[in-house]
Amino acid sequence: MKLAQVALGVQDLGRATAFYTELLGHPPAGTFDPPGLVFFDLEGVRLLLEVGAPAALLYLQVDSVRTQIEELRRRGTPVIAEPHVIFRHADDSLGPAETDEWLAFVRDSEGNLLGFASHEPSE
Repeated sequence: MKLAQVALGVQDLGRATAFYTELLGHPPAGTFDPPGLVFFDLEGVRLLLEVGAPAALLYLQVDSVRTQIEELRRRGTPVIAEPHVIFRHADDSLGPAETDEWLAFVRDSEGNLLGFASHEPSE
């Protein structure tokens, strides 16, 4: 089984599209308005922005949580939880062995909580 799509509820489709276009570094793969659907391709998994969809908590894998959060902070994105290590990977069952799992959280343009994760060498 493969994850195909995640829907994210938004209030303002244009504002959310601009936020995610800048965050992801590429434009939507498809926009259908009406009925008010915007799709982004995340390496084969579709991110759907839709007015009225339920809330979702997305975790995006990045090279470095610390670098990503500093870039978002410069853009004025509200940081909810600063970068921090949540555990160390002893084996490769959930990530590369002998790395730390970093997390941080921000609010997107619509107030949704958005998590960032990275696997970085243990310090």
